[in-house]
Amino acid sequence: MKKNKQRKISLMSYLSKYKFGVFSYILVYLIAGACTVLQTIYMAKAISYITDLGNKLMLAIYTLLFIAGLVLVKRVCWFISGYLYQKYANNIMADMNLDLAKQAFKLSSKTYADHDTGTFVQRIVKDPELVVGRLADMVDFITDLLTSLVIVIYITTLNIYIGLIIFAIVAVGLTLEFFRNKKKRVNRRDTRKKNDKINSLTTEIVRSEKDIKSLGLEEKLSEVSKINYDEYKKSSYKTEMTDICFWSGRNFVVEFVGILMLALGVYFIDLGLLTLASFMIIYSNNGNLYSFIWILGNIADNFVEIRVCSERMMSLFDESIFPCEHFGTKSVEEVKGEIIFKNVSYSYIEYADEEEEEKTTKRKKNKKKERKIESVNKIFDNLSFKIEPNTTIAFVGKSGSGKTTILNLMSKMYDVDSGEVLIDGININDLDKQSLRNTISLVNQFPYIFDMTIRENLLLAKKDATEEELESAIKRASLSEFVGTLKKGLDTKVGESGIKLSGGQKQRLAIARALLRNSPIIIFDESTSSLDNFAQEDIKHSIDNMKGQSTIVIVAHRLSTIRNVDKIFFLDEGKIEDIGTFDELFENNVKFKNMFYAENLEN
Repeated sequence: MKKNKQRKISLMSYLSKYKFGVFSYILVYLIAGACTVLQTIYMAKAISYITDLGNKLMLAIYTLLFIAGLVLVKRVCWFISGYLYQKYANNIMADMNLDLAKQAFKLSSKTYADHDTGTFVQRIVKDPELVVGRLADMVDFITDLLTSLVIVIYITTLNIYIGLIIFAIVAVGLTLEFFRNKKKRVNRRDTRKKNDKINSLTTEIVRSEKDIKSLGLEEKLSEVSKINYDEYKKSSYKTEMTDICFWSGRNFVVEFVGILMLALGVYFIDLGLLTLASFMIIYSNNGNLYSFIWILGNIADNFVEIRVCSERMMSLFDESIFPCEHFGTKSVEEVKGEIIFKNVSYSYIEYADEEEEEKTTKRKKNKKKERKIESVNKIFDNLSFKIEPNTTIAFVGKSGSGKTTILNLMSKMYDVDSGEVLIDGININDLDKQSLRNTISLVNQFPYIFDMTIRENLLLAKKDATEEELESAIKRASLSEFVGTLKKGLDTKVGESGIKLSGGQKQRLAIARALLRNSPIIIFDESTSSLDNFAQEDIKHSIDNMKGQSTIVIVAHRLSTIRNVDKIFFLDEGKIEDIGTFDELFENNVKFKNMFYAENLEN
């Protein structure tokens, strides 16, 4: 089986694509920083000219005019930098979003089942936005840092003793920032994970608001939301308090040094080691000492954010965390539709809940370390059966017997642990993606309908479908009557997740999509469960009319819907207990008969 070639996100690859814009953005910021440095130096000269007893007033005026020019150039540079940011940052961010979204399509269905939606949404949408924004901030801060550094060095040239004190306090500030950010990185990862949970819960609440109201779950969901928000609040509070504690100590030291510099300045003036003009320059730029340490802290903060977000994005490309689908290289054009399960074993494995980033870090230190398995649930052990081409068969059994899992293995949504799933004698792991996907159409129990028109939802299945094909598909799916009542017909928008449609209408639209594809194998996973009796009968007739044209596989909850299938596989605890027609099982299998009676008793 050929594995898909994986590529990790590299920030430099995205930046290099727009290197002219990135270079221009950095250049204008450096020019603005140079203007700030010159502004400080020439302001010092202007102060010297003004305080000089000689007649240097005109020189002071010319210097101030030059400073005004520097301010104008600096403002123009900032305007240009804003323009460049808007022009290129959105492009870089969009490229990242697109690549991450493409990677999300490659992930296996099992991967999605093992993680909540917030895990993917935040990595695909939010993290690239944070990375690009923080990178832009880094340019700003580094420019300001260089500016402050030059000014601090300039102050040192005016008085070496004050300069040494400044560099000593910078060393203290750097030490504090190192420990602060080491602690913050751990806290920040935890905060982002809690934020993922909040986003997942919010998405679920929005999508299931009708069920929540109908079941009276508002209070219960509010309690769950409060627990999640409280956990996020505690994590966020912990992160912020780390900053506050370190910043308080840093600011105390900086302010103390400010007072010390004032005292030393007076002392050095008295000794004749410092002029009044130099003292005014040093003290007026005292804020640059605070800015220098503050900027160092911001650079460290941005570095932490960029690193955490980058790790989260890159983790989507790490198959040890987010496994992908893998396909073979064999291409087939004509498929008869024979399906064979040969000694198939499958277990559902649950792993211990760990931080993905922590696992990544541990693997770097110890590549042999595996994810900790919490539980193993054996679904099938050496399961074997054969489905003849162009036959209609059904899988029945009580809940948890493995019906839907068979469909997931059959369509390669899940991969078998051992054994083989064969289509026309070919292992599905050897088929390329296009051959496998074109061979099988799957109608789920809860199909997803996109926020498009009915026509656009249908054309997703076959983009070049004619009007006659569309009308035939909706007619065979018992959707014609409903579409006929709509003012815009097929061009009616159905809303996000098909919110404007009933459950039965969603399923009929999904069935119409599958019929439009006309695949050799069509799988129905309890696809009539939300239909009324009349629509259910219509769909049953539609499936009956398809007999002999495709291999039709049905997982049925209602036994009355599968009376006319060619063969029924009766499942019990992951094993095929019996095989036969409806009448044969009804006569010979007590469990099947009891299921039928129980269903009719409920009705």
